[in-house]
Amino acid sequence: MAQIKKHPKLFILVLIVILFVSFFVAINLGSIQVSIPQLFKGLFIEYDSEVASVYTIRFPRVIVMMLAGGALALSGLLFQVVLKNPLADPGIIGISNGANLASILAGLLLPQLYSINWLIAFLGGLITFAIIYSLSWKSGFKTTRIILIGVAINYTISALVSLVESSSASLTSQATGTVALYTWQNVTVLLVCLLPVVLVTMFMAKACNLLALEDRTLTTLGVNVNFYRFGLSLLAVLLCSISVSVVGVIGFIALLVPHVSRLLVGLEHKYLLPVSFLIGMIVLLITDTIGRVIMAPYEIAPAIIMAVIGGPLFIILLKRSIDVNGS
Repeated sequence: MAQIKKHPKLFILVLIVILFVSFFVAINLGSIQVSIPQLFKGLFIEYDSEVASVYTIRFPRVIVMMLAGGALALSGLLFQVVLKNPLADPGIIGISNGANLASILAGLLLPQLYSINWLIAFLGGLITFAIIYSLSWKSGFKTTRIILIGVAINYTISALVSLVESSSASLTSQATGTVALYTWQNVTVLLVCLLPVVLVTMFMAKACNLLALEDRTLTTLGVNVNFYRFGLSLLAVLLCSISVSVVGVIGFIALLVPHVSRLLVGLEHKYLLPVSFLIGMIVLLITDTIGRVIMAPYEIAPAIIMAVIGGPLFIILLKRSIDVNGS
């Protein structure tokens, strides 16, 4: 890991290669398989029925998984920066479930607004975020109080999601994070609504580095702490909510990936932001691919696989961190 920290740019290139390989493997796992030359020829030169099937069915799913995974990882990283707590996570503090509840209710009560479902999900996440912050205020903000209130809010909203879910079985797949059916419309939503937010986030390295300092130090330097904190929080809510509106709630990526990224490249956000995004893309893509093929023709939701794998892995990383710090 020390060698990786010395060459973060090279590591980013390695991650891009791993992502490309994972992409090609994902679109080839199934009843139809195509080679790279056949894929290129079928996409750009002449019609190929096998390539057309892969393009219509697997491409949207794979692209959605990559974009959503990267966005969730970035959202978790930003929340950890804002709250200065490595346990901060949009899932744990209720943002994911708040966005999910709004998305589900909109789909149930106002299906005609499907095209702006991402916006409704964002409003749900934003309202949840505002409730948590308003309840946490007591002569200032304390991150511990925000986390605890967020956990309580998360359980409450989760119960409401279960209640709505039980009254409409067709919504179960979204609530549990199953991603069996995706179209190019879903890809378009993420590219148009999510990708610009991701690009803006990549330029927030300086703000993230500043918030790593103590608030007193920043105030002495004349830095408007609340402005930076609010701006990064807004980006985090956007990244999480838009992803949830398409793929549902998938836990542990936002919590786990930033930890792995810090171990690999350190605390410099100039590298930490792109590394977290790329690892998040790879992790959710691989998780979804495993769930799709391990019990074919049946599928296991990536949310379930992430819970099974993510929990023990996070405990291992946490223990390693404690051992390293000697506390």
